[in-house]
Amino acid sequence: MTTRERMKSGELYFCTDEEIAREQLQCLDKLYDFNRTRPSELERRTALLKELLAEVGENCYIEPPLHANWGCNTHFGNNVYANFNLTLVDDTDIFIGDSVMIGPNVTIATAGHPVEPELRRKVAQFNIPVHIGSNVWIGAGAVILPGVHIGDNAVIGAGSIVTRDIPANVVAVGNPCRILRAINERDREYYFKDRKIDLQ
Repeated sequence: MTTRERMKSGELYFCTDEEIAREQLQCLDKLYDFNRTRPSELERRTALLKELLAEVGENCYIEPPLHANWGCNTHFGNNVYANFNLTLVDDTDIFIGDSVMIGPNVTIATAGHPVEPELRRKVAQFNIPVHIGSNVWIGAGAVILPGVHIGDNAVIGAGSIVTRDIPANVVAVGNPCRILRAINERDREYYFKDRKIDLQ
């Protein structure tokens, strides 16, 4: 199995392949260009994002700076919004559904390293894909770790460390992130504490 195949397989590999490092550098150059765009250069920013990422749906907006190991392993659905300092440790695939909102300073990581010290000294790594469903809200400063699946409509509280799967239609918070409650009828009446929804 080649290093590239091992990167996508979930198996351990060593981060020493020079050809892969050269390819990664090309991705990072595109990311550099994206992060240097002016706020008024929306068309250029969108075009660069489509060059950088594996897939970008319609009406996506990513606030620079964006940080990524690659970029080309991340898949965005439609209507994705990410605030500044999104970090994508996308050594394998990150899948993000439609209408996902991502707060500032969020990290989504597919890569990990073995606990065994000698393997880490040799720069061993493994990568497990992350799947985020549609209409998910990820609060500021959350960290989503390798292999996690987050179901549709879920809310991940600010500062949460998501170490395991989160089902659809729940609010989950904490370190490690746990289900706080299901999304319910009260959420259709109140948008924040005792503040009622009054949109016409």
